[in-house]
Amino acid sequence: MNDDLDPSLDLCEHVHQLLRGAPNGMTEYDLIQQLKKRHCSHIPNQPLTDALVLFRTHFLLFNALYRLRERLWASQSGYLRITALDIQLLPFEGGYAQSDSLQLNAHDPLRDYYLDMSQLRDTDEHEVARLLRSFWSCLEGGEQQQAALALFELTDSPQPLTPGRIKQRYRQLVSLHHPDRGGSTERLQSINKAMEILESYYGRA
Repeated sequence: MNDDLDPSLDLCEHVHQLLRGAPNGMTEYDLIQQLKKRHCSHIPNQPLTDALVLFRTHFLLFNALYRLRERLWASQSGYLRITALDIQLLPFEGGYAQSDSLQLNAHDPLRDYYLDMSQLRDTDEHEVARLLRSFWSCLEGGEQQQAALALFELTDSPQPLTPGRIKQRYRQLVSLHHPDRGGSTERLQSINKAMEILESYYGRA
């Protein structure tokens, strides 16, 4: 069976399809993985170890989520609850809290940010590094672990996740992204932070 998403549909519709099949909601991480697994052409098909790729993927997804929420609300066909840890499609009638309803009618800086495509164009690597530091600090427990594994591209690894395997992958990424070899300090900092998190779960090699 071919699970690829229809390339003629925009990212909003791809996300809508996936959320309709997940009544209990999905995390941002899970949604990105499902889009990549189904070869969605609207997000970068590149490793998330690149800080700019990670930012671009996140931004495009949240831009689509906010656009989808407005479409659903305008047609009174549903309500979309949006957080990094809980993206859930709810019925239009009675499926959302009063605070959610009020939020749609109030000034929402996050919505304004993600619907402004100039933010995607104008954000450089230094700004991405600052945003990533904030991103890591906002995650908790298992979400930090999953995000770090995704950064290391180890979420679907056929090999056991041992401290030695993680250390090996860390060395590969450091070698690839070290500033002395054409990489950047910002990328290296993000890789080091991910390694620090993984060591807390898997121990040191």
